[in-house]
Amino acid sequence: MVTTLTQLKLLRAFESRPFALLWSGQMLSRIGDFVYEVALAWWVLEKTGSATEMAKVLIFSFAPMLVFLLIGGVTVDRYPRILVMLISDIGRGVIVTVVTIMAITGQLEVWHIYIASLLFGIVDAFFQPVSMAIVPDIVPEPNLTSANSLNSLATQLGRILGPAIGAAAVGWAGTSFAFGLNALTFFVAAVLLFPLLKLPKRNLPEEPASAQEDHASFWTQLQEGLRFVVHTPWLWLTIILFAIINVTLVGPYSVAMPFLVRENLHQDIRVLGLLYSFFPMGYVLSGLWLGGKRAIQNRGRLIYGGIMIAGVMLGLFGLPLSLVILCAAAVINGAALEAANLAWTNALQEFVPSEKLGRVASVDSFGSFALFPIGLAVAGWATDLIGPATVFLIGGGATAILSLLLLWLYRIQKF
Repeated sequence: MVTTLTQLKLLRAFESRPFALLWSGQMLSRIGDFVYEVALAWWVLEKTGSATEMAKVLIFSFAPMLVFLLIGGVTVDRYPRILVMLISDIGRGVIVTVVTIMAITGQLEVWHIYIASLLFGIVDAFFQPVSMAIVPDIVPEPNLTSANSLNSLATQLGRILGPAIGAAAVGWAGTSFAFGLNALTFFVAAVLLFPLLKLPKRNLPEEPASAQEDHASFWTQLQEGLRFVVHTPWLWLTIILFAIINVTLVGPYSVAMPFLVRENLHQDIRVLGLLYSFFPMGYVLSGLWLGGKRAIQNRGRLIYGGIMIAGVMLGLFGLPLSLVILCAAAVINGAALEAANLAWTNALQEFVPSEKLGRVASVDSFGSFALFPIGLAVAGWATDLIGPATVFLIGGGATAILSLLLLWLYRIQKF
């Protein structure tokens, strides 16, 4: 009975039909993203055999996203958010379709992936802030915790199913087939967004009288978002931490994992897909737990404590442990990070005014990923130089120590 009630509380955001449509499309898209991720990682590994090249592909995707994120945040606060999301889905679908066609015809080279990743990153810069800012527009405030948990669960279902489907698709029909699956999911997600275009428009800024005023208004709004973050200590402190762990935590995970599987575990893409699937299982468990709550308490402890535990678990991948233990560590890592992510999202949506949420979300994403290209480059270089196991040990340990230090800060613990 308790489990049933918890599940019902978790699902209460589906009372909003617009959210149900949005969620369904984005869940499919996220599955496609992780199909593409594992297929692309294996394609680069087989094509080049270089961790540095793997890092370059990711850098080409994240660098343009960083450049355009702040512009994307202002756009999300100025224009209909459903329209921004729709254009983003269609744009990303077109990009991956071109990659698929080139792969099928045997013309795909690494430099083509660089260009596709760059374009994908630009479009993604508009999707990231809108995906968070749109939720309060279509879901009543009492159901926000449910909606955020369901969105996160959709991502984690994608992370569980995507790598498995991607590995199977590559083994059965090749990487081009896996790329095509991802392209299809973007177009399906776009179709499910069309009914939402009929929703009443939220209050948007009045149209400026001239292009000059429009330009001035744009930069004024951007500055307002930046000032809000700078004058809110828990915001900028946490964003700085996220920026650092995207070097120490996510860098090794994104770049070194395929090499750890091949060189240290002496396994193939099936084990890589298995490990990539176990991380999000922890996210699902944590999401089910927090999704049944109407409010999340002790956000600071959840955020910083969760990141600390995640660092310890990732560091275990640098030790000569059995695959079973590493799978368990992956689950705990995911559960800890999910608790941190949900607490953070809930805090943003509760304490940031709705009319500034798009801009603050973009500043959050920009700051959090500001060092990520550097982290990818360092992880690639270090993996080639000292091996993937050492990279996991150093990255996980540094993450845990830094999070523990910041957890002691009074302001962080109390918000």
